[in-house]
Amino acid sequence: MTRTPNTRLRLLIEESGLTYDAVAKAVRTVAAECGVALATNKGLVRHWLAGAVPRDSTGHYLAVALSRQLGRALTPADLGLPAPEAGEDDTIGQSLGDDPLETLLPLWRLELDRRTFLGGSAYSVAAAALPLSHVQEIAARTAAARTGAVVGMAEVQAVREMVKAFSDLDERYGGQHGRSALITYLRDDVAPLCRGRFATAEVGQQMLSAAGRGVHLLGWKSYDAGQQGLAQRYYLQSFALAQESGVVGHDGFVMRTMAMQGLKLHRPEHCQALAETGLNRAKGKVDSQTEALFRVVHAHTLAKSGRPRAALAEADRAHTLLTTAPGDEVPFWALAWGPPAPSLYSRTAKVHETLRDYRAAAEQYTHAAAARPQDFARIVALDLVAGAEMHLQRGSIEQACATWHTALDHMDGVRSVRTRKAVTRMRSDLSRFRARGLRCAAELDERGRDFLTQR
Repeated sequence: MTRTPNTRLRLLIEESGLTYDAVAKAVRTVAAECGVALATNKGLVRHWLAGAVPRDSTGHYLAVALSRQLGRALTPADLGLPAPEAGEDDTIGQSLGDDPLETLLPLWRLELDRRTFLGGSAYSVAAAALPLSHVQEIAARTAAARTGAVVGMAEVQAVREMVKAFSDLDERYGGQHGRSALITYLRDDVAPLCRGRFATAEVGQQMLSAAGRGVHLLGWKSYDAGQQGLAQRYYLQSFALAQESGVVGHDGFVMRTMAMQGLKLHRPEHCQALAETGLNRAKGKVDSQTEALFRVVHAHTLAKSGRPRAALAEADRAHTLLTTAPGDEVPFWALAWGPPAPSLYSRTAKVHETLRDYRAAAEQYTHAAAARPQDFARIVALDLVAGAEMHLQRGSIEQACATWHTALDHMDGVRSVRTRKAVTRMRSDLSRFRARGLRCAAELDERGRDFLTQR
């Protein structure tokens, strides 16, 4: 069969200035952010230029890679690749409209239908900037859109309790547990409540805020599954709900989450602006513990920006705030990862890790794991894994192995892509010590292998 050369793709690659090797590397990078390991090389790029069609979601990854290089949004169709299947919208969830539910309802339908293009969608640098441009544009639905029964605080409290139950399940068993059930609950129960008639304006605000917290949890579940593009879409719609609610600080908290995601993916564009804007939306208007959570993420972005003194000063301010008024009530939306203290310690550890102070980082990760509720199995395990990696950076292999063993103790029954990646990374780090015949490394590697093969 004769193939037609892909002229559109050739012109875009020429415009990007990338070599075929560089294009292949960029595609592998985007795929890795989505939890997919590709072996794309320059030979495959030549095949695509000759008219071959990339397999599975690779066309999406190629479009994102070239979008980043060229500074404008491109779809697979722009690259001369086949259009998505009927009903598949590559851009769904990647914008902010007047009514986030109009975006979420079809997004949930596609998720429940197991449409694979969503799970394979990539993180978008352009979408990360959307909250910055919309932060002052709080959309309000008209009164005519409110229909159905009158919604009161009892319904708000019920939604909060259900979202907390899903959140607790997530922390104990991992993000892959209960995801479809959460989508169904938000679609069938929470969305109609958000479109109901509220007893008071305050009830309406709190209902939208509670819904935003539920959508935020969906984003977190997607993140835990390695589906970074899908997580970002949910975070954007969570931001839209929080902003519409008008609850002070909630929209900024979602901006904080988006900054954290960008830092984790090594996509620093907009991270400092997101963290700083989120902080400015909340400081002086929320309780001290919640403000501390904003400040410590801001500190991390400062460290990533090469400003160590400012980063450490901001982290110190966060720790001071944590103990200023511990009796103040922390809002529901700020408890996304449990009590503030361990979240603060864990993020402070990342500040020190960025600044290459591995001893201080290990200490903070230890504090975080000890301070968390012990039924938060996944995050306790990941704090311990991070602490073990800091011990290894300091050259203390025995202490690292002991900490890794404790982390594995907490992983029993947890279904999480991140824990599997952590164990895989651990085995890679141990390989050179195992080769030297170090007993503790060999025993730990065997346990890690058993963990991966039993799941």
